[in-house]
Amino acid sequence: MEKNTDKHQEELFRKIKAFAFDVDGVLTNGGILANLDGELFRTFDSKDGFGLRMASMAGYPVAIITGGRSESIRKRFLTCGVKAEDVYLGSRDKIEDFDDFCSRYGLAPEDVMYFGDDMPDVPVMLKCGCGVAPSDAVAEAIESADYVSPYPGGRGCVRNTVETVLKLHGRWQLDVALYKEKF
Repeated sequence: MEKNTDKHQEELFRKIKAFAFDVDGVLTNGGILANLDGELFRTFDSKDGFGLRMASMAGYPVAIITGGRSESIRKRFLTCGVKAEDVYLGSRDKIEDFDDFCSRYGLAPEDVMYFGDDMPDVPVMLKCGCGVAPSDAVAEAIESADYVSPYPGGRGCVRNTVETVLKLHGRWQLDVALYKEKF
């Protein structure tokens, strides 16, 4: 079955019980600013962040698995409903961290959708149930992906895909009371 056909996409998306994400190039556009002290700054899309909040409120485990080491990454995703223990900073072996996430939640790798855009993400993209690449990912990530988003990293790739999965499962509804309580 060919990638990105409606039938193939729906089949893959219906199996998803959890999400895991790289950060730079997936939840950001890949650009990083640095000040003279070496502190790094990233720009995140608020709609992608809201997609993470919706997944969290719908009960999906969510992991961040990134090579980035800045505590600002952890703080950003705590505001999106990701649990502190599910933010893996400085990841150099993403399979190890992915396996830890799956183990802690009793998930099979096939239950998880993983978003990646570059070569360190490829092993996880090949192991998970549905590997997703932004439209502007490197060739190796695109070739390894089960689904290539029509949106680039940091500009709707995450929101569109998470929203599609939640809608397929009938779980894309904003519970205002829960939203106020959690966020």
